[in-house]
Amino acid sequence: MPPIRTYFALAALAASGAAFSEVDCTDPVSDWKPRELLQREAEQRGWTVQRIKIDDGCYELRGIDRNGNKIKAKYAPASLRMRSLAVDFGETGDASDYLGPLPAGPLRRRTGPTSRGEIQ
Repeated sequence: MPPIRTYFALAALAASGAAFSEVDCTDPVSDWKPRELLQREAEQRGWTVQRIKIDDGCYELRGIDRNGNKIKAKYAPASLRMRSLAVDFGETGDASDYLGPLPAGPLRRRTGPTSRGEIQ
């Protein structure tokens, strides 16, 4: 009989797979927009597209941004809405291109539950 640790490891592995499945796209193929349209949109952002492939029902785009950082983005193929974005910043990389502007007013303190379930 396998040790109980094996069961826990298998349960953790199954749970981690469920977490990654959130990015899967379920758009019907008949509604998909052409890859060329996605490539044009990426080039308008200043990105150099290296590859567009289909992964988990989504378009996965790999390329280089205008600052030389490697990017990997997943898009819903019917709407071309970005579902996820990963940027591998180089030594001189700056995340400011990917962050929105700071709020004009004072920063508000978070009042929801913390990671320990406590209210601040």
